[in-house]
Amino acid sequence: MAPAIWRACNALMAAFFTLAAVVQINDPDAELWVVVYTVPAVLTLLVGLNPLVTGNLIWKSVSVIHISFCMVWAVGLAYHLTLHTPRDILHEEEGRELFGLVIITAWMGLCHSSSKNPVGGRLQLAVATVIALSPMTAWVYVYVNKEMRSSWPTHCKTVI
Repeated sequence: MAPAIWRACNALMAAFFTLAAVVQINDPDAELWVVVYTVPAVLTLLVGLNPLVTGNLIWKSVSVIHISFCMVWAVGLAYHLTLHTPRDILHEEEGRELFGLVIITAWMGLCHSSSKNPVGGRLQLAVATVIALSPMTAWVYVYVNKEMRSSWPTHCKTVI
């Protein structure tokens, strides 16, 4: 049962990262964000297909580099937002970008730590399930909450 849950979580997250990359297409800095989301989409898909891939040197190296990049960028964005955002950060594009980087970092960190036990223990599976369900749930919430989207820039309103 645990391997099936772990694979399902990875499939869900691979789908989320892929969808997140696709909706970046009309963003002013799309080239950057498509790569930021495509890397974890591919790495996560590989974990879903073969959980033992997390022990592979190339997979580990790419994931560590990407996690490090996302963490540094997230810290910079968080600092910027604390100085310049007087309201709910989800109303700001940088706030949504920050949450995307946090989701990437959390999920890739979880996958990276799974190299010791590819299926994970109960706690790891519980955390994986919560993390895997959260982005899609938030996306649906934002999609149905028209008031939240009203202050967004045009390129954010014209996506899915």
